[in-house]
Amino acid sequence: MLATSVSQRLSTSGIAGAILGGVLLLVFAAGADTRAAQAAVTPVASASCGPVQYEGAGQAQALIVSDLPLQGDSRQRSLQMNDAIRLVLKSRSCQAGARSVAFQACDDSNPSTGVWSKAICQANAAAYAADPSALGVVGTYNSGCAEAMIPLLGNAPGGGLAMVSPGNTLICLTQSSPTCANGEPHSLYPRRRNYARVVPNDAYQGAGLASFAKQKRIGRAYILYAAKDVTSSGQAQAFRGAARLLGVRIVGFRAWDPHASGYRALMRKVARTSPSGLLLAGLTEDNGARLIKDKVAVLGPNGGKVKLLAYDGFAQQSTIDLAGSAAKGMFASVPGRVPQKLGGAGKTLVADLQSELGGAVELFAPYAGQAASLLLEAIARSGRRSGVITAMRTTRVQNGITGSFRILPSGDPSVGPITISVARKRFVPVREIDPPGRLVTAARRG
Repeated sequence: MLATSVSQRLSTSGIAGAILGGVLLLVFAAGADTRAAQAAVTPVASASCGPVQYEGAGQAQALIVSDLPLQGDSRQRSLQMNDAIRLVLKSRSCQAGARSVAFQACDDSNPSTGVWSKAICQANAAAYAADPSALGVVGTYNSGCAEAMIPLLGNAPGGGLAMVSPGNTLICLTQSSPTCANGEPHSLYPRRRNYARVVPNDAYQGAGLASFAKQKRIGRAYILYAAKDVTSSGQAQAFRGAARLLGVRIVGFRAWDPHASGYRALMRKVARTSPSGLLLAGLTEDNGARLIKDKVAVLGPNGGKVKLLAYDGFAQQSTIDLAGSAAKGMFASVPGRVPQKLGGAGKTLVADLQSELGGAVELFAPYAGQAASLLLEAIARSGRRSGVITAMRTTRVQNGITGSFRILPSGDPSVGPITISVARKRFVPVREIDPPGRLVTAARRG
């Protein structure tokens, strides 16, 4: 196997422990040609990156890196994504065509907050761009981090560095919208588009959530979003645009302060509008557990008069673990298809992950595997950075890990199912929605 499991080894101390004399150690399984691999592949020169992992015949000739938050509430989700990447490489014997490929996992989260940091994301991007071994990046999870990295990777030597995201949903990374600032998305690409994602964007997710709200007979919706976060505000506006088209009345639109000690006063303001549904746009890391507990304390249980809906930033086990019984009955959307609904190659990867982890597989793990697979196919077609970008952007996936799709000129996947899950002891899928184009357009316009 590819050394040991990422989830077993990539703790914060594990990353720091991989540094010796300022040089990251290369880790290989028994029998790998360590000297040859060291001569061909250089590790990314950043303390936020773990050791290079490689097992294959001869030497590693190229490197893909992952850029994910390995601390905080999203840590377990990120570790599973890294495990999926590693298993995809293992299934291909670390080969992309005639080229041998190694893997290095990097962290974009701040140790003091557990949340991604713009400074760390930019520093990581600069380190990837400066390493000639790196031919592609799997990441990021957080859209704001991608926004910081894309221009720097686009200016990398060799014609830019390709990035494929398993989790970004911000519309403005790929498509124009009234919600976009600073000329996005065009301002993100100084040369050419070097970015793609394998999950649908928030226009699809907003449309899917609005459709579900209508199905649940939510006629009056109050929207809360995490303050000072463009992804959260964009998600809130996407839901608002789609909900209005469906005849759902928006009775409130307000930011919550992630640093507040409590939200009962905020929930009393919400209560005065007599909503039948409350929509949360943000992350569990944004003090989400406290928000959910205070919602239930003031507005009642989620299965009662005021239904609780949330975007994918809440659709993870840590939400249930932190909010406890208050999370019960809340609905959360995820972009794409949940692991247990995947077939073919996706079903095989999920089974392998379950066997190794001994527990549930998080949504984004198979999508990280799909992102890695797409990059490997692109590297197989070209060993040059500029060629990898071209190949990545013209890819058609047939019966892949997450199904069949193509990468559109925007960088988005050509299909966009949205899954709604309900919180019990864990999140359980209840409905898959493929929103119509007119509703997606309304969501994109906000």
